[in-house]
Amino acid sequence: MTALGREHRHLAPLVEMAALLEKCENELAEVRELVLVDDPEMAAEARAEEGRLRSAIAELEERIKPALIPHDPLDDRPAIVEIRAGTGGDEAAIFAADLYRMYTRFAEKRGWRIEMISYSEGTLGGVKEAVFKVKGEGVFGTMRWESGVHRVQRVPVTENQGRIHTSAATVAVLPEAEEIDMKIEDKDLRIDVFRSSGPGGQSVNTTDSAVRITHIPSGIVVSQQDQKSQLQNKLKGMEVLRSRLLDARIAEQEAERSRMRKTQVGTGDRSAKIRTYNFPQNRVTDHRIGFTMHELTKVLDGEIDPVIEALRGADVEDRLGE
Repeated sequence: MTALGREHRHLAPLVEMAALLEKCENELAEVRELVLVDDPEMAAEARAEEGRLRSAIAELEERIKPALIPHDPLDDRPAIVEIRAGTGGDEAAIFAADLYRMYTRFAEKRGWRIEMISYSEGTLGGVKEAVFKVKGEGVFGTMRWESGVHRVQRVPVTENQGRIHTSAATVAVLPEAEEIDMKIEDKDLRIDVFRSSGPGGQSVNTTDSAVRITHIPSGIVVSQQDQKSQLQNKLKGMEVLRSRLLDARIAEQEAERSRMRKTQVGTGDRSAKIRTYNFPQNRVTDHRIGFTMHELTKVLDGEIDPVIEALRGADVEDRLGE
């Protein structure tokens, strides 16, 4: 029932637009007959109405085209977001913290809920790694374009001579996977337990509560130590593992489709540099579609809607052209 309800919500606007389009086309057919009448005043009014209806029909057709693209059921799923500091040392960790704040602010503005899975602090207020789940309507469908390498160009706080440095952080946005999506056999897993390290409460360094799960066929390794018990860490680790396996499958499908696509929005290459945040020029550039904004501060404050909408639009154009 839940799945059918979601499908109904997606189809209802399309049905409404189709009904309105049919109504406008019927009215246009009637107006065209009035254009030919002998009454000049009535004919003039009919011509004006004909122009209005033509514009309305053209606008409706443009709105209907993207709505005809089959909806991806994964778009309705919660998303697991993984942010990791890349090249650049302390500055990369500070940038990873900036990205973490950007996405959490973006989620808060949309009324989404955030559930922390794991968080590893870096020096100078930076973040080595942050993994969290975002819940809400259409989360994965909105954030799926954020996977890739994000690059920053600025003068780091650690720089004494005012030189601009380039650092990077990686972002992975995974659809939450259900057990029905990915059947994982016990024989394909190696589970190791060890003692937690770092901040985390009384359980740290006292019990073997941390868990490392290795999926032998794929080589994917998930470590989890932020929860209080070994069982909780195992459950969280399995949740992340399922999502990573599902993401790998999606990446293969996207890579296959990308051979016939005009842009690089979702090529399946999660290691590709997708976006640059240039502080001296107050510029954000998405390299996949050549989209540029000169409102860097707003973007880092969570106002990334214009970038996401541009990426969504490019994807729609690609799909319509296939």
